[in-house]
Amino acid sequence: MGFLDRERCIAPPGYDRWRVPPAALAIHLSIGQAYAFSVFNLPLSHAIGITTEAPGDWKLSTIGWVFSTAIVFLGLSAFTFGRWLEDAGPRKAMFASATCFATGFFVAALGVQLHSIWLVYLGYGVIGGIGLGLGYISPVSTLIKWFPDRPGMATGLAIMGFGGGAMIGSPLAVALMDHFKSATSVGVVPTFVAMGAIYFVFMMFGVFTVRLPAPGSAPAPAAAVRSVRPPAPDVHVNRAISTKQFWLLWVVLCFNVTAGIGVLGQASPMIQEMFTGRITPAAAAGFVGLLSLANMAGRFLWSSTSDVIGRRLTYAIFFALGALLYSLVPATGRAGSVVLFVAAYAVIMTMYGGGFATIPAYLRDLFGVMHVGAIHGRLLTAWSVAGVAGPALVNYIREFEIARGVPKAGAYSVTMYIMAGLLVIGFIANWLVTPVDARFRFEPDPAGAAARMAA
Repeated sequence: MGFLDRERCIAPPGYDRWRVPPAALAIHLSIGQAYAFSVFNLPLSHAIGITTEAPGDWKLSTIGWVFSTAIVFLGLSAFTFGRWLEDAGPRKAMFASATCFATGFFVAALGVQLHSIWLVYLGYGVIGGIGLGLGYISPVSTLIKWFPDRPGMATGLAIMGFGGGAMIGSPLAVALMDHFKSATSVGVVPTFVAMGAIYFVFMMFGVFTVRLPAPGSAPAPAAAVRSVRPPAPDVHVNRAISTKQFWLLWVVLCFNVTAGIGVLGQASPMIQEMFTGRITPAAAAGFVGLLSLANMAGRFLWSSTSDVIGRRLTYAIFFALGALLYSLVPATGRAGSVVLFVAAYAVIMTMYGGGFATIPAYLRDLFGVMHVGAIHGRLLTAWSVAGVAGPALVNYIREFEIARGVPKAGAYSVTMYIMAGLLVIGFIANWLVTPVDARFRFEPDPAGAAARMAA
């Protein structure tokens, strides 16, 4: 297992840094399957009845907590192990991610077989969620070190894979369930086992090929490094979380994700209910696919743009334009304009994805590169909160509006205005971000280091 040590993955002189992004993509395309978990919802709700819901079958609301649990533990594991992965190195962290993610599938399969929803929560939600957190932050931290000249583009390359993981995971899951289903089984158990094995092997490509730049090396030409804003002086992770800048960015990420993730999870029924009789289920599925493409494209395009215009201005655009579009969405529904509705949400989804991809480079600009992975991990607790708050806002406010007699077509209006309000708050938080005070900078202690070495 010494092969996994940090020292064993240092790149030799002259190593081509463009060989590293595929390793990051192998991890993110795999764990991005989480966005496609909803394809299991209906089959799991018929695990006993097979073709229809039977007594004892799980409700969709019960199954929905599997995804939410995974997102919560993504944030918690990134918070807990972010500092560890900086010392352990990307190879060991990626291996741990692959092991947890695959094990999560296997334990969830056992839970379905025994019809124990708690085992499914433990497997895919807790163990798999830990794999998500480790796999999410490790490649990002590594790419920032390789691309000091284009940190936004680099993180966009990796996180684009997470956004696009559903485009692989969804058809793969459907094909496997169709293959394994029978008169007595919906095919979820063998599908979970197969996907756990497939993703583990695919993620091993990332484990075996990832490299770190040698200490003191220059991964990019000096002229290119000077072409963008240099990283800030290093700040230790324990000091970073005591700065106002960290918590302002926590609000920025939380509110941007809250506004987007709730819509993403309710996109299909939303467009069908807002345009009753005009949008078929097949057309709604196409709308969801378009949003996934916008989400993925935005992760690369916006993060690359931030290298040119800066992170603060990029987020200002996200919040200002997003608030405007959310405010206009109810009007597009009342006007019956499907084209404007789809266009508005496509743009919103590019900024939702772009927010994920741009935040690591924003952290690098403020806190340096020494502990950027650990700081990013702690910031991802904002995602954990948003992963619960976003869907809850959309679903429960919709139910409340319908219960008081509002037609389904208008049941989302209040939610959209609330989302616009959250983005206004995010705009203010982003505008308040300033450089970190010099007193928080990391100062090496040569005397202390020498004493520890002597001991």
